[in-house]
Amino acid sequence: MTGIAATTANLALWRLQWDTLFSLPHLLDENEAEDEEGCRLSEIEHFGNNPGNLRLFCYVPPDLPANAPLVVVLHGCTQSAAGYDRGSGWSYLADCAGFAVLFAQQRNENNPRRCFDWFHISDIERDAGEAASIRQMVSYMVDHHNLDRSRIFITGLSAGGGMANVMLATYPEVFAAGAIIAGLPYRSATNVHDALQVMMEGSVRTPEERGEAVRKASPMGSLSEGRITVPWPRVAVWQGLADDVVNPINGMEIVKQWTDVHGLDLMASDEDELHGNRRMRWLGPDDSVLIEAIAIEHLGHAVPIDASSVKSHEQPGPHFADIGLSSTNEIARFFGLEMTLSDNSRVSHGKASGHAAQLPSKPQLVTTQTQE
Repeated sequence: MTGIAATTANLALWRLQWDTLFSLPHLLDENEAEDEEGCRLSEIEHFGNNPGNLRLFCYVPPDLPANAPLVVVLHGCTQSAAGYDRGSGWSYLADCAGFAVLFAQQRNENNPRRCFDWFHISDIERDAGEAASIRQMVSYMVDHHNLDRSRIFITGLSAGGGMANVMLATYPEVFAAGAIIAGLPYRSATNVHDALQVMMEGSVRTPEERGEAVRKASPMGSLSEGRITVPWPRVAVWQGLADDVVNPINGMEIVKQWTDVHGLDLMASDEDELHGNRRMRWLGPDDSVLIEAIAIEHLGHAVPIDASSVKSHEQPGPHFADIGLSSTNEIARFFGLEMTLSDNSRVSHGKASGHAAQLPSKPQLVTTQTQE
């Protein structure tokens, strides 16, 4: 291909990529999150030095007992914290199961499409940028609401899913588990061009390459190499197979990343169906589920919801697809949160029979970071 032909082809690819991104719904104004009807969230303005310039919203159920769990939720591009809560219903489920919810929100000045910057080096390394801001939010919530440090979880959609993976990689000692919906592998891109290409086309790497990126992201990787027993976060991966914004290849690449980190074979331990959709599970030595992957045949770029769910009051809308399957409820079950009403111990689902296995508490790494 000649130089002119190659340049033309690249420009056409960029045009397709940008057209796909800008076909998403228009951004909300910066103040619309507070004005949205039925918003249940409160904003905390001062939680640290906030190097990533993010906003913190939260929901804490009335009379929440001490040592309750915390779920961190990260919205997708063009979304707000309040809008994501309305669609996913996390705050309603928090009332039922007894946990606090932290919603980070991107600012327009950071990203004009209000995407979390899951690919900028300055935002995806430990103690830097947006990742550090979210870590400070977690510290604030734990300290001010006396939450359980061993039961902190994170989930997100799309760019929020990518940033959730960033947090699992850079602060693995903080999070007991995470759930990534239509997200991206950690460090699969480190600039805008590569990010667009990974989203549209995907990128294939070996499990070892994917896993090494995570191991290098925090002191936990060094501890593991030193043969100290350290439990990495458990990870659930949700991916629509009809997604035209984030190539479904990325879902399997995330599975590669975390199976390698956990020292698991790429072949799943068992497989079953979840409401007619394929679910694969990778089990640990005690039969607890360390990795779970759900592939949904006809789902596009959206959070799967069940609008009939009485637990979480989920509502269909842009990027929330009512397919009769509540990812919110299933992710909470993967986190072990449905057990918190009667038992504050952390649990994990076992094999398809539903056997629950106890997980060890998360260790605390000694670092030089000072939380404000």
